Amino acid sequence: MNMDRKKFIQSFGKLVTGMMIGGWTFQSCGAIHYATVTEEKDRFIVKKKEFLRIRKDRSTERNFVLIQTKANSAPIGIFKLDVNEYSAALLECTHRGCELTPGGNTYTCPCHGSEFSMEGEVLQGPAEKHLKTFDITTDNENIYIHL
Repeated sequence: MNMDRKKFIQSFGKLVTGMMIGGWTFQSCGAIHYATVTEEKDRFIVKKKEFLRIRKDRSTERNFVLIQTKANSAPIGIFKLDVNEYSAALLECTHRGCELTPGGNTYTCPCHGSEFSMEGEVLQGPAEKHLKTFDITTDNENIYIHL
């Protein structure tokens, strides 16, 4: 697929701007946190306390964590949408399989610029298929990501 120079510059500019904004967003919230995960036959288990960030005398809540599993080459992003409501998506672009970069409330493909919502829906192409997502249930202590 050929792209004319003007479109390339526009796309590249959007990508760089998005990466800068995304980087600023995550820097302001602290570094991306890789949560500890327990792997079972048909699910992954993440403790809800993985969403807490404790610094000195105060604690804040993260809205996003990553998990890396043996079953997947790319990490899984978990967003906290509301109290006891989470979304989980495999961070592998459906266009060409590049690992996605989380930023703000979206996932961005560093290879070709596709963007996805925190629920895994395509916001901007070239990707046409939504991300692989997982059903989630919770209890008082854990988040269960069902395979």
